Parts: sequence; C-alpha cells; structure tokens
Amino acid sequence: MLVPISWLKDFVDVPQDINELTKRLTMSGSNVESIQQWGQDIKNVVVGLITKVEKHPNADKLLVTRVNVGSEELQIVTGATNIKEGDKVPVALHGATIAGGKKIKRSKLRQVESAGMLCSAEELGFDDHGLPPEIQEGIFILPEDAPIGADIKEYLNLEDTVIDFEITPNRSDCLSITGMAREVAATFKLDFHQPAISLKEEAEKNAQDLAQIHIEAEDLCHRYVARIVEDVVIKPSPLWMQRRLQTCGVRPINNIVDITNYVMLELGQPLHAFDFDKVEGGSIIVRRGKPSEKIETLDGVTRELNENMLVIADKNKPLAVAGVMGGANSEITSSTNRILLESANFLGSSIRQTSRQLGLRSESSMRFEKGIDPNLCLKAVDRACELIEQFGAGKVLKGYVDVFPGKTDPKVVPFSPEKINKVLGTDISSDEIVQILNRLEIKVNTKDDGFEAVVPTFRMDITQEADIIEEIARMYGYDRLPITLPEGNVTHGGLNSEQKHLRDIKDLLVYSGYSEIYTFSFVSPKVFDNINAPEDSNLRQAIRILNPLGEDHSIMRTTLMPNMLDVIRFNLSHKAQELKLFEVGAVYLPKKLPLEELPYENERISLGLCGETVNFYDLKQIIETIFFNLRIQNYKFIQAKHFAFHTGRCARIEIDGHVIGYAGEVHPDVLENYEIGKRVYLAELDLDIVLSRASEKIDFKPLPRFPASDRDLAIVVQEKVLAADVIEVMKENGGELLEKVELFDVYQGSQIAKGHKSMAFSLIFRAEDRTLTDEEVNEIIEKIKTGLSEKFGATLRE
Repeated sequence: MLVPISWLKDFVDVPQDINELTKRLTMSGSNVESIQQWGQDIKNVVVGLITKVEKHPNADKLLVTRVNVGSEELQIVTGATNIKEGDKVPVALHGATIAGGKKIKRSKLRQVESAGMLCSAEELGFDDHGLPPEIQEGIFILPEDAPIGADIKEYLNLEDTVIDFEITPNRSDCLSITGMAREVAATFKLDFHQPAISLKEEAEKNAQDLAQIHIEAEDLCHRYVARIVEDVVIKPSPLWMQRRLQTCGVRPINNIVDITNYVMLELGQPLHAFDFDKVEGGSIIVRRGKPSEKIETLDGVTRELNENMLVIADKNKPLAVAGVMGGANSEITSSTNRILLESANFLGSSIRQTSRQLGLRSESSMRFEKGIDPNLCLKAVDRACELIEQFGAGKVLKGYVDVFPGKTDPKVVPFSPEKINKVLGTDISSDEIVQILNRLEIKVNTKDDGFEAVVPTFRMDITQEADIIEEIARMYGYDRLPITLPEGNVTHGGLNSEQKHLRDIKDLLVYSGYSEIYTFSFVSPKVFDNINAPEDSNLRQAIRILNPLGEDHSIMRTTLMPNMLDVIRFNLSHKAQELKLFEVGAVYLPKKLPLEELPYENERISLGLCGETVNFYDLKQIIETIFFNLRIQNYKFIQAKHFAFHTGRCARIEIDGHVIGYAGEVHPDVLENYEIGKRVYLAELDLDIVLSRASEKIDFKPLPRFPASDRDLAIVVQEKVLAADVIEVMKENGGELLEKVELFDVYQGSQIAKGHKSMAFSLIFRAEDRTLTDEEVNEIIEKIKTGLSEKFGATLRE
C-alpha cells in the first residue's frame, strides 16, 4: 500500500521525522517495505508566462519565445507547437535540473540564444496520461491561475515522500489512506480528523424515481448503494488529484474515473461508474452469471461467465463482472450525460474465485477479496459525489438507492485486564488499556464481571479476546514487553526408525558418490509416451490438477523415472560426463478416477547412472549395498521385461516375494525421446516396502575357528540361464558347508558356443567344528556339478 505523506496529512498531523514515523509504525504492526522520494531531483523550475512567440529566423520547426518568470523576462527557443501568447508553462532556468537528473544550461540553437527550456509534463516526472492530447505531445500548459515565478514543485506538489507499507491480509481496513491515518494517530496518540461530507444535490429529480436495485444473489452481495449524477462533463481531473493518484501507482484517466479511484484509495471502498443511459430500464440486477454468458470487459477482451460468478446486469445483458471489471457496453465516454455510481459490498471468496478464473486482478478485486466494511458503502459514494460537485463535473440527484439485506452491527468482545497482563507478562493498568482501545476507536463498556469492547465494523479482524490482547501488545509496544524464558515441559525430538533408515540410505548413497536431486511432483501427461508406457498402463491413471500452471505441470506423477531422465538430459547438455543421481519422493496413486478419496502417496527412491565407466552391475551393487545396510536378506533380482528398459537387460527386484521395483538399462527408444545419446541405467524401488523390511537387529557371530577352503568353478550354460538360479542350485547341493557363493565373471566370445555363456563363481567352504579336507570339498563340488548338469545341462568350461 503506497501512502503519500502529503495525503496522510489531510487526516492526521504526521510527525516530521520520517525515520521515527516508519520505525514506530513498523513496531506497531504496519511494516514499512520502502520509502520513496518524489520530485527531489527537480530544481530551479518556475511558472512562466509566454508574452511573445515568433518564428525562428534560421529554422522552420523552431519558435523563439519571450517568457516572464517573475524576476525577469527570458528568451527561450522551443520546438513545441502547442503554445501561444498568454500561456503559463513550466520554465527550467539556467542551472535547473529536471526529472532524471538532466541539467539545463544556456545555449544557442541555430545562432539564437536560449536562456532555459520550456518543460513537458514528462520532464517534470508527471504522468501525462490524464492530460489533454495536445499537452501530452507538447509543453505542459498550466492553469490560468498559476502564479508567475512560483516554484513548480510547490505549485504542482511534485515533491512528496511515499511510504510503501506491507499490509497483512487480516487488516483490509489499512488498504486506504484513512486506515493508515488511524494507525498513525493511534501509534503517536494524535487526533484523527475526517472532514464531514457535504452534498448540494442540485438536480431536481430523485434517484429513487429513476433507478431500481434488485439483489438476487444475497449470499454474494451484502449491500448495494447507487447514486445518480446528470449533466456530466468528462474532462481531465485537477492536477493535484492526478498527482496523488500517480504517487499511489494509479494512472489518471478522466475526472469521473479518477474520482472513483481516488475514493477507493482514500476510504478503501471500490466504486464503479456506469453510463446510466446504457442501463436498460434503469434497473440494476445483482445476480449469478448464466452458463456460456459472455461480456466484453473494459480491456477489450470478451470473457465467458458461469453460474459461480457474480454479475451486475440490467434486464437484458450483463454490465460488469462484480468487483472485478466493468463492461464495455456501459463504459463512460466523452458523450456520457448521466452516470450511476455503484458502491457495493461483495463476498470476498466469490470475487477471489472469479478473479482467478478470468485471470483478472485489480485494486478493486484485491480489496474485495480481503473483506470490506459494508457500512462504508454510503460514505464512499457520497464522498465521490462531493468531489463531482466540487469539480463541476455534474449535478447530483437527490437521495440514493440503498439495498442492505443483512445489516452489520459492531461486535462486542468481552475481555479481562488480568488475562491481558498474564499473557503479555505486563502490569498495564485498566485505565491505560481502555485508553489504548479508545485510540483505536474501540469503545469499552464496564460490566460487573469485567469489560467488553465494542469493535467498529471496519475492524473485521477483531473477533475474540486474543485479538484484543494483540491490539494492546502492539500499541503498548512489543519492545516494551518484558523478556522472559519460556516455561514448560520440553520434549526431546528424534527420528523414528523409518526416518533413521532413510537417513542412512541417503548417507550411503552420498558417500558412494551419488548426488541427491529434487524435482516437481507435477509433470506433463506426455511423460508416459516418452517412457513407452502402454495405453492400458496403470501409470497413466494420474490425477489431473484443477488449476495447473501449464500443460507441463498438469498431472501428479505416478513414477519417478521421467523426472530422473529429465535431470540426466539437463546435466548431459551442460557437459557433465559421469552422473550418479538419486531422488527420494512420493508418487500419487489414485484408487479411482475421478477422485473420491485421497490418493495413496507411495514413497519411492530412484537411482540413475550414466557414463562410460558404469554398467548394470554398478547399479545392482549399490542396491545390494542398501539392502545389506538395512539387513534385508530375502531379496532376488529376476530377469524381466519392462516397457522402459532394454530387452534382456532388466531385472525385477523382489523382497519376500513382493515386487519392489525394476532396475536395468533404459531402452534406446526412451533415450531417443529424451535426446540422450549415452547409455543410462535406472532403478525405481518402492521405499515403503523396503523400509518396512529393514531391521535394526544385529546378529553377531564369533570369528571362525577353522580355515576356509576356496574353489573357483567355471561353467558353460545356455544364454537364458540366470545367475541367481545357478547360485540357488549351488546352495541346495552345497549344504551347510557352503558358506558363500559369488559370481565374478561372465564371458561370451569365440571360445564359447553360440547361444551359450560362461559364468565363473567363487565358492567358500567352511565347517564350524573342524578343518575340511580336500576329499570332503571335492565331494561337495562333484555334487554341485551334477546338480547343475541335471538342472541346466551345464558343463565345465575347458
């Protein structure tokens, strides 16, 4: 909220020290974001009267003028064409500085001396949007009553201090100059004065005879006040008003529009002006929109309405989207003769929803969203009519139309001074508490059992005793509250077993050279085509976002794989060579679409490897290492098929018969979809199952008393035979004396028959009660060879 100090002074005697002002206001809850200084760079620019205009003797497009600046008459050369004798204009004298810090000096233009410069509005830092077209394109022509020789900064109020306040959502009353003036008055114990509104109502007719207001959607519109003005004159608003609007970030348009914006900023109540001659039947109907109903708004865009939107309409057509934007079919134009001024109170949540659906957000809608005091409506429209009369912009009809279905009365909140002091740790007297509340315009009644605060309707944020305590605290001064240590039973926070296991997994991966990544839970529906997911795949049963940022983030992910591939592609495109990545995140699996209950949030872990030195066995090794650290034993890697992985290079991973995920080399078609030119190895595991099988129990075994006996066994089997199946047969035939089996080599080449492969295993034998003899070990080896031959037709590699 931008608040000019000059405007604030209309309602309260603002302290001179700006630093003290901003500090105290920040401490009382009105946080200051920035302080802007307007017009400080403009120096030595005065009001001048043009006494003579002649053509330049040496240039067709230049004029030579004589200008009276009060103390002397100067000769100034200009290229402007909108000036004439008798005009009063801003004159930058020799040594002057204009907006942007530009210096003005005496000079010669085509051999004719020029003692200064005639200034445009823009050169004074003045937004010329609300000025006549001829002034926008030329010199700033000042009003006839401008005093000759006066400092232009003082005459146009160009110099001002503007404070930008951060207004919290609950303090909608502070989104106005008067609201912030109340805060200043309460904080500094000053008087808040608001001039009484006085209307002449010069027109003979009565507004109630011409306009009818019908509120059909009373749940969305709490009050609607209308006044009518006739003999309207559309012209630029006074310069002082234009300047105040500019300092608040609002561009001037014309006198009627500027007045509605001015009142909104001053009082916090948005207004809208309709061309009353375009309102058919003189009837204003506040209703819900109709399905597929359309309206062209003031920005020239045709927008489709629906039954959830509140509309201002006449008998035949919508005139405005309530609280958001007016319609082009009732816009104020230069030919407008009669206007209807709307001052209404709409339901904030309805305006917010409509604003989001239409993609429109304005100063008005922002205020309605946060909530406005309905008792402000009549005061605001009267203030606007007062300004119209002051500017001679029209004649206000007698009376007004006011439809107020549910009147709002001040809230009564009981409170106890003892409770206030107990909560704040203070010893504030009851009299001081009452004084503080009175400064905030909160009346206090004394009861036999305590006190009660009568809260004005504009303080919509105060509903209970805790809010009264907060008001006392911020006005008393947070910096004055005593410093105490908190009391109570302190509990020691810690991690549960699953959190500890997850931490251990992440630590293990980081220590193994992996980098953790974080990606969005929202993805594009195209990711399923990119990973070759079949049309009937369960992964495609994804939850669609109701209000997505875009198509690329329109569904909730059901797999982590596409996110990992996106990150790998990004890093490879930035010249990364070796990648070891992991992500822990949730996927969202609905039981049924459309959703009838919350989806299952399945926690998963994905692993990604890419580089010249990595292969599938590196991926398998890190997964087995995770299982080892979690003391998970009954797991299997089983060769399987998966649409995203290379045929024959994919494993299904099971724990106790439960499938927990897949690991393998990514299919070339998938890599092509992601524009990845290197081999990539991925795994995605169900972390919920993995963590549920983890154990904190550690089994200790004594060191073996007797030595082990090692043997290597190389066999040739068909290519389709899996190493896991071979190991299982070895363990079955090796019995208790076979302590460990490890695959250490797989070979296919010219020495091995086509369709076959060689697998070499390391076998370790040991007995707990004796040293095994060669004869015992050889006997077991023979039994293993026989079992392999019978099961797989395996032969020893020669």
